[in-house]
Amino acid sequence: MSVADVAMRPILKSASASASASSNSHCHHHHRRCSSESILIYLTVDGAVTPMRVLESDSIASVKMRIQTRKGVSWKKQNLVSNGRELSRNNNLVKDYGVTSGNVVHLVLRLSDMIFIVVRTICGKEFEFQIDRKRNVAHLKQCIKKKGKGFIDLVEEEQEFFCYGEKLDDRRIFDDICKNDDDVIHLIVKKSAKVNATIVHNKDLELSVVAENHNLNQNQNEVVKVIEQKQPCDFDFLLEPIFVNHRINFFPFLWDMIDSTFNGLKKGNKPVRSSEGTGGTYFMQDSKGVDYISVFKPIDEEPMAINNPRGLPVSSNGEGLKIGTKVGEGAVREVAAYILDHPKNGPRLVSGEAVGFAGVPPTVMVRCSHEAFNYSNGSLMMDHKVGSLQKFMSNDGNCEDIGPGVFPVEEVHKISVLDIRMANADRHAGNILFRKGPNGEILLIPIDHGYCLPEKFEDCTFDWLYWPQARQPYSPDTVDYINSLDAEKDIELLRHYGWDVPAECARTLRISTMLLKKGVERGLTPYTIGSIMCRENLNKKSVIEEIVCKAQESLQPDMEESIFLEFVSQIMDSRLGELSK
Repeated sequence: MSVADVAMRPILKSASASASASSNSHCHHHHRRCSSESILIYLTVDGAVTPMRVLESDSIASVKMRIQTRKGVSWKKQNLVSNGRELSRNNNLVKDYGVTSGNVVHLVLRLSDMIFIVVRTICGKEFEFQIDRKRNVAHLKQCIKKKGKGFIDLVEEEQEFFCYGEKLDDRRIFDDICKNDDDVIHLIVKKSAKVNATIVHNKDLELSVVAENHNLNQNQNEVVKVIEQKQPCDFDFLLEPIFVNHRINFFPFLWDMIDSTFNGLKKGNKPVRSSEGTGGTYFMQDSKGVDYISVFKPIDEEPMAINNPRGLPVSSNGEGLKIGTKVGEGAVREVAAYILDHPKNGPRLVSGEAVGFAGVPPTVMVRCSHEAFNYSNGSLMMDHKVGSLQKFMSNDGNCEDIGPGVFPVEEVHKISVLDIRMANADRHAGNILFRKGPNGEILLIPIDHGYCLPEKFEDCTFDWLYWPQARQPYSPDTVDYINSLDAEKDIELLRHYGWDVPAECARTLRISTMLLKKGVERGLTPYTIGSIMCRENLNKKSVIEEIVCKAQESLQPDMEESIFLEFVSQIMDSRLGELSK
């Protein structure tokens, strides 16, 4: 049984019947519609349905702006889904996505993961913090302890926080406290504090929270022993790595991630669901409940999957939100992106984290169960979930928060190599994190690779195409790295790690790697190569699609894949030659 089967099961007959009836209803509405371009859609968010009239000629961006006016939700925080497909291209028209009168459009809100915190003394001194809204009170105490030197000397264990008279437990999440962007919450530290007398003489502080925007060693064997022997009988949760090939040896840092995640669950620190994205994503806490250790994405909570917590309908045919992907395969692709992000000389250390060439965080497949996960449609509360577990990377925000002009060229180029090679169908600024180094340098961290290696090139999307760095040529070191890539070895490597890569996805990797290598041979920039892979608009095929279609016209029955790829290579050479001129 495939992971897609797990993610889709069960699709109830009533749901299928409802989908059929809905389809017939749509046809009826379409037949009755007058010649006017005005159509009536039904916008649903969190179960509430609102009729909304739009034009076929409206762009997706204009629809989002209208929703912003009516709902007060910034268009940047909206994901729209209709007919099992994300309306992701803002410049395309409503009619390009086949949205007609009577269709239901699902609005998935993306809340800002950062909240702005001001620590204010009675005499008016202010100190600012910016933290993840999914952090808890204990984390805020740590921030005050680290950044408040010279201002306040509080014993962490003696701090007590109150909100509207209610004492806040250390594990209380700020997302539960700040529900709206304009919420202001006043917290008072009731315990006595030793305060720098030159700043303030009052011993109480007022805080305002404003929501804004290797080989297995003995130690590793002990981890497995804890998981296998103690967990089933002693704990009300499950966490274990999935070994599809027992010849695989995890790097020590992967075991450290699993071990730390396990200890956090053992201490009772619950997984925290992210407010971002269209699927279920959970931040796993450390044993103290202060820091995040990892990020878990169960396959049955992916968009359109049976236990999706964002209100999206279950896919009727198994196809995912992006063309060429299947529901339930996102976790496998997350792991594949990490495996294939290999540098020539082994993992490099970035602020203590072992990452590959483009910086994809360490990722493994695990089984996990916990009451904090989403269970529905007949699923048992403690059924284990299969999904990807990825190292949580400390960061200063994502690339939507700052302009691209400050990003180092090499950092952007590394991500472009990854995306072109993996034919990423979902690269936007929101899934590239950034971290400021000790000397002010910026490091980019690519995340969310559940739509990599699709069966088709139709939905390839690269936001970095519009960044100035994309128009600069690759450096000699990056060209050397690209020339070292071997698609056949990569496919075998993925199979070694347990993913029997479908023929269509393997073909995608072969062709995209071929394009990348031929492109740098001709001195083409990331922009030019990326433009070959991405459509100018929804209804016009990309150059890479045209190349594949032309090669398929020459394809004979029972023709070997190697001969087909030779056709692709010849046609590609011709098209690249035209571009070079």
